[in-house]
Amino acid sequence: MLYIGAKVKMKKSKPLHLEEVKRKSKVMLGTKKVFKLEDGREIEIETGKLAKQADGSAVVRMGDTMILATVCAKKEAGENVDFMPLTVDYQEKYAAMGRFPGGFFKREARPSEYEILISRLIDRALRPLFPDDFHAEVQVQVSLISGDQSNPPDALAALAASAALAVSDIPFNGPVSECRIALIDGEFVINPDYAQMERAELDLVVAATYDNIMMVEGEMKEVSEDVMLEALKKAHASIRLHCQALNELTEMVGKTQKREYCHEENDLELKAKLHEAVYQKCYDFAKKGIKSKSERGEGFEAIKQEFIATLSEEEATEKAFMIGRYFHDVEKEAMRDMVLQERVRLDGRQLNEIRPIWAEVSYLPTPHGSAIFTRGETQSLTTCTLGTKLDEQIIDGAMVEGKNNFILHYNFPGFSTGEVKRSGSTSRREIGHGNLAMRALKQVIPSEEECPYTIRLVSDILESNGSSSMATVCAGCLALMDAGVKITKPVSGIAMGLIEKNGNWAVLSDILGDEDHLGDMDFKVTGTRDGITACQMDIKCDGLSYDILAKALAQANEGRMHILNIIEDTIPAPREDYKPNVPRVIKMVVAKEFIGAIIGPQGKIIQEIQKDTNTIITIEEVNEQGVVEISSVNKEGIDAAIKRIKGIVAVPEIGEVYEGTVKNIQPFGAFVEFLPGKDGLLHVSEISWNRVDNVEDVLKVGDHVNVKLVDVDKKTGKFKLSHRVLTPKPEGYVEPKPQRPSKPHAPRPNQPKSND
Repeated sequence: MLYIGAKVKMKKSKPLHLEEVKRKSKVMLGTKKVFKLEDGREIEIETGKLAKQADGSAVVRMGDTMILATVCAKKEAGENVDFMPLTVDYQEKYAAMGRFPGGFFKREARPSEYEILISRLIDRALRPLFPDDFHAEVQVQVSLISGDQSNPPDALAALAASAALAVSDIPFNGPVSECRIALIDGEFVINPDYAQMERAELDLVVAATYDNIMMVEGEMKEVSEDVMLEALKKAHASIRLHCQALNELTEMVGKTQKREYCHEENDLELKAKLHEAVYQKCYDFAKKGIKSKSERGEGFEAIKQEFIATLSEEEATEKAFMIGRYFHDVEKEAMRDMVLQERVRLDGRQLNEIRPIWAEVSYLPTPHGSAIFTRGETQSLTTCTLGTKLDEQIIDGAMVEGKNNFILHYNFPGFSTGEVKRSGSTSRREIGHGNLAMRALKQVIPSEEECPYTIRLVSDILESNGSSSMATVCAGCLALMDAGVKITKPVSGIAMGLIEKNGNWAVLSDILGDEDHLGDMDFKVTGTRDGITACQMDIKCDGLSYDILAKALAQANEGRMHILNIIEDTIPAPREDYKPNVPRVIKMVVAKEFIGAIIGPQGKIIQEIQKDTNTIITIEEVNEQGVVEISSVNKEGIDAAIKRIKGIVAVPEIGEVYEGTVKNIQPFGAFVEFLPGKDGLLHVSEISWNRVDNVEDVLKVGDHVNVKLVDVDKKTGKFKLSHRVLTPKPEGYVEPKPQRPSKPHAPRPNQPKSND
């Protein structure tokens, strides 16, 4: 047994020959690939040094930011799996920034919303590039192991994940990578630092292969469609450098050949038979333009069951999974062909036609603001709540710390799609959709000086058939205006789709859930009348030209304007005033040195004021001043709190008259609190023009008395008060001469001192 601290005699190792040392060092150091960005900064990719038992692992470094990515895949797919079971987890280690995690256990726990959002960015870049028939479970884990403020890790995470796949034998149609592009002071900047991002007018994360853009997500301050297209082109040019480096790294480690697999069992005769039997029926049914999602689903299911009825019971049972997969493929093909050939949609709309919309505000009587926004079969009920600084969201991440005073939560219950779904924790999809809507609306939120509230929007999706995140943007805009929040401009959002086949394509406005699922693109765009505020795009096809992107953006602009008209018809502008149940917030600025006096020892003073006035009070130091925020539904309570605080911060002035409270009585006078925390002596001679022999005959503890500050002792700072000067002076009054205390007689010479 080896005890901690025990001395252990180590066996001497044999010296290694020089060649053996070189060979072992090469194995230990692994393989590195270094490439430069356009501005000269270097990115280093290293593999073969860490996590070598994973199928693939890589460390990406830029500056002092280092990200470790690993990927593992099962050898075989699960039974009856016809999808890509991919799991992506991104985690930021607090040690990477030399920090301790918060909480009781002081360790990294469940991922934060920020980490989940980065995981989604990586997932959306990788998922479309796995082969369609590869169904083995794959797990990608990406960790920040070192960080600096000059190189944010979120823009490098997908590069690290793609590098891990590039050096593995897992089938993958990559490489793919991501970068951030920002528009700062009129110039495009690739992968800016945190300080630069605060000045950005456009902030996009773009994922792409060498040939095609795969994913876009970001926010903007009302930029034009042309600016956004230019940003995508510059980002793609930078990503091509990443992809070239990853291809070279794959060759360096000898992983150009990927593993063989067979994850799909096929019956080509059955597939051809099904296609011949149902394709035209699906095409003709799709052409009917049925608006109801449930009716369409039942119709396609009836076609499927009609085919199954032609099979023997044994074959139908044995090959049920295969039949379902083949029918889905035929349904997708027929719907896409119908749209491209007939130029109409599944629900009968034209390509650029928006579904019927109705909206209503103040549907709920109690919330500070509420709205319903319904577009086709998609409906959001959104509420707005206005709170104080105490309601701000605290952000305590490894890389980012701070507070957030605008929060948007998106909920997607099972009943919204007519499903029985177990309620659990918030899903990654809900977090992602809520974040997109929040980024769309935060661009028009007024400044803290104009709106001193913490704002929380909650979107509950009550019906869903596509574009529920965009319904959240529209309902959120309406709820903000209903609450009286003076947003700078209304915002609307729309989801665009794409059907593309053999060079023939159609851009679809306001897509249905089926069009999202069976189409090639989901492109969400939000904005005001003056420009785009946020976007999110996922591409499922092999290529997307800039001509198609330009068409999609132009068509999205038309749709946004149409929806903005409906929003403005519902409520033309934010309400002039907040509703009666909204807490009013008043701000006061006090000198920095009074902050402690307002708070009091262990918060005693501020807690007492809040309790007595039924208010919520916060105070913080801003620019060498104390900013006091007082909130209450009751105006009288706010006024009372203001009076108390003004009393605390007031500077006593000689000659001023105050209403004081007797706190203590002594034979020589009374101590009166004339300002909060400030006592002065009301001497017995200053109580009245008449002689007072006993103070308690005139004053009692707790009595209120008006006093005048007549002097302040320069040495001790003690306050001298007078009440009698505030009363009429008696006619013929003569100030009594003070009696001089008698002095003891000095002992006579030669007279002994008394021993008493």
